[in-house]
Amino acid sequence: MASTILVADDDRAIRMVLNQALIRLGHDVRMTGNAATLWRWVADGEGDLVITDVIMPDENGLDLIPRIKKIRPELRIIVMSAQNTLMTAVKATERGAFEYLPKPFDLRELVSVVERALSAPNDALAPYADEETEDQLPLIGRSSAMQEIYRVLARLMGTDLTVMIMGESGTGKELVARALHNYGKRRNGPFVAINMAAIPRELIESELFGHEKGAFTGATSRGIGRFEQAQGGTLFLDEIGDMPIEAQTRLLRVLQEGEFTAVGGRVPIRAEVRIIAATHHELRQLIRQGLFREDLFYRLNVAPIRLPPLRERSADIPALVRHFASLAVREGLPLKRLDDAAMERLRTYRWPGNVRELENLVRRLAALYSQEVIGVGIIEAELGDAQATCDPAEGPGGEGLAAAVERHIKGYFAAHKGGLPAAGLYDRVLREVERPLILLTLGATRGNQIRAAHLLGLNRNTLRKKIRELDIPVVRGLK
Repeated sequence: MASTILVADDDRAIRMVLNQALIRLGHDVRMTGNAATLWRWVADGEGDLVITDVIMPDENGLDLIPRIKKIRPELRIIVMSAQNTLMTAVKATERGAFEYLPKPFDLRELVSVVERALSAPNDALAPYADEETEDQLPLIGRSSAMQEIYRVLARLMGTDLTVMIMGESGTGKELVARALHNYGKRRNGPFVAINMAAIPRELIESELFGHEKGAFTGATSRGIGRFEQAQGGTLFLDEIGDMPIEAQTRLLRVLQEGEFTAVGGRVPIRAEVRIIAATHHELRQLIRQGLFREDLFYRLNVAPIRLPPLRERSADIPALVRHFASLAVREGLPLKRLDDAAMERLRTYRWPGNVRELENLVRRLAALYSQEVIGVGIIEAELGDAQATCDPAEGPGGEGLAAAVERHIKGYFAAHKGGLPAAGLYDRVLREVERPLILLTLGATRGNQIRAAHLLGLNRNTLRKKIRELDIPVVRGLK
């Protein structure tokens, strides 16, 4: 059955794309470029679904949502925004939006969301929460990988579902857990975290469930466990993959029965907590090795979130650097700025320590260096790269450049796990080495292309051509 869909977006091209897609689905479409017209249509009782942008010339679309929900609580609202932050997703969800889509959006996905919104029962609509939300959340980034994380978090914040957060060390698993708590139903309760890898095996059960006086040697008084401390709030079980198998059995029983007893105790205590677990391990592999209970995995893995490593969202690095630099200023450290070559080097680094490693680097730059603008040479030295040993006075056969070539060739063979790569080794390795080698040399010569060409043994025009072809940032004012 045809529905009437109201579309509000100040971008005429987006309105036309949506109009054509929705008409093909058999719906009637009304379009406007401002919030006032949309509000008039809604107030007049028009429309079965609203699709609205956030930033419009006369009003913020997020501010319009609660007004719409008060007069027409059954009306579904889909929010689109180019302000692709977790805060936008959270506000849209809290204020009653059916779904949030970041721009640029996938048209097929939007069509799917429209169909779900039109067919969803009324009790599936998100409730409107009238609380003011803080301006900042501890998750930074507008990459497509982070957009999906924001959307998942926005959906989960209004639930009590058990969440499993997976990702490499340093990706921000505890930040995600805290965001789920701080902006969720249990925000007024405690947030209690315990790291399984940091607790001796023999003490884990006591730490989790508490103990009665005399339960074991040294138990001279009753001890309150983390489950009891977290009552009414959230219990964050970090590094759950390191939990001993015996403790896993008891945790499974608590999740099944919803209650626990202290070590040495007999009186059951109701577990009124939301569980969020996290791990950097591949739990399915631990299950195959007999180190993790499969039934516990399924109890914890109700709503999985996999955080991407920083190397998979390198587009977020400039925003993260600015964020950490501003935090350093609040701590009394001087403001630092990275030049283009330095920022590019951060984007190409592998970041084995992920976001945590980047944060520590930015703090270190602010604390240890007097330069207001940080160049690529400093970055190379701080990253501990073999390239940083290059002396600008050395020629193309110097030790620093040779070390860089050797490192990249070794990395190339390592990527093939000891096997022989396909033919064309010279061209393949050259492509892998050439760009970082030129970046290194430009950093060592502070962007002086004449000196860099001399060190590399290249004609100056050849170097300029390679800089253009390889899209290498250059320091302005130097030739």
